[in-house]
Amino acid sequence: MSDYEVTLVNDNKFYVHFKGPEETPFQGGHWKIHVELPDQYPYKSPSIGFVNRIFHPNIDELSGSVCLDVINQTWSPMYDMINIFEVFLPQLLRYPNPSDPLNGEAAAMLMRDPKNYENKVRDYVAKYANKDAAEEGGEDTESEDELSSVGSYESGGEEPAGTMDDV
Repeated sequence: MSDYEVTLVNDNKFYVHFKGPEETPFQGGHWKIHVELPDQYPYKSPSIGFVNRIFHPNIDELSGSVCLDVINQTWSPMYDMINIFEVFLPQLLRYPNPSDPLNGEAAAMLMRDPKNYENKVRDYVAKYANKDAAEEGGEDTESEDELSSVGSYESGGEEPAGTMDDV
């Protein structure tokens, strides 16, 4: 993960500075991503969540929980942290799935008025995802009970197993 700013909290908890993918409405955004590795990692998926706010159908706006099948349900020990930050999260931002939302407002807006959705995403990027917001966000204010346990949900839908409180 040498290409990423990583702030260690302890042996299994850290933050990663993540930038929005180019040529998307998220371009130019800077997010602080909370990562917690379970004791069974890499056999069990890490818990991840956006600390600063983001407007996306598959990311809960207030908790930062992520609805992503490859992390929630189909995690494999073959994956590593680089897969999450270079493939999984960028693809999620590029190709949202409004039919399985965590943010109903974002999903409805994307389906009914894609241009307005892109404008709102850009507004959120400008307001909540600038470099300063990412650096300030969530100075380890979450407790373990508030973290999304994305690896333990075993239903057919892509929903998180837990939530993070508003940070």
